[in-house]
Amino acid sequence: MNMAPRLLEKYRNEIIPKMMETFSFKNRLAVPRLEKIVVNMGVGEALQDIKILEKAMEELSSITGQKPILRRAKKAIANFKIKQGQPIGCKVTLRRTIMYEFLDRLISIALPRIRDFRGISPDSFDEGGNYTLGITEQSIFPDIDYDKVSRMQGMDITLVIKNVKSKEQARELLKLFGMPFRTAND
Repeated sequence: MNMAPRLLEKYRNEIIPKMMETFSFKNRLAVPRLEKIVVNMGVGEALQDIKILEKAMEELSSITGQKPILRRAKKAIANFKIKQGQPIGCKVTLRRTIMYEFLDRLISIALPRIRDFRGISPDSFDEGGNYTLGITEQSIFPDIDYDKVSRMQGMDITLVIKNVKSKEQARELLKLFGMPFRTAND
C-alpha cells in the first residue's frame, strides 16, 4: 500500500486548519504550501580534480534519493580561474513525496545532529517568502557513511513556498512543520 509521507498528512490535517484560523484564509487553496526543495552543492575544488565533484554528486544522490544534475559556470571569472562551461557544482530539485520525506529527515534527524545546535536563523527568508538554509557539512545526514567521507562539503537548501503573501506566513508554515527556529534570546 502506498502511504503518504508523515509531513504531508500533517500539512493536510493540522497545518492547513491552523493557518486558515491564524491568517483568516477563506479557502484551503489560499494557504501557503511547500512547492519544492532545491539542494545545491558548489564544489570549487572540482576545477583541479573532477573526482571531487563526482564524489559530491554521489553523496548528494544518497542524501536526497534523487540523481543530481551537473552545474556549469555561466560565465568566466578570471579571479577564481573559472572558465565558461566548466563544471563547478551539482543540484537536486525535490518535489511531491520525496520533498516531504527529505524535509522530515532534515528536521527530525539531520539538524539535531549539528554540534552545538541552537536552532536555525528565523531571518533567512527572501522577498518571495522562500527560505534558504546553509549547511557546512554533509555528514549530519545519516545516509552518509562518515568513514567514506574524503572531505567536508557544504550545501544550500532552499525551501520554495507557494501562495505566500508575507515572510510571517512563510515562517509560521515552517514552524508548524517543526522547523527549529532560534528564539530571540539565543
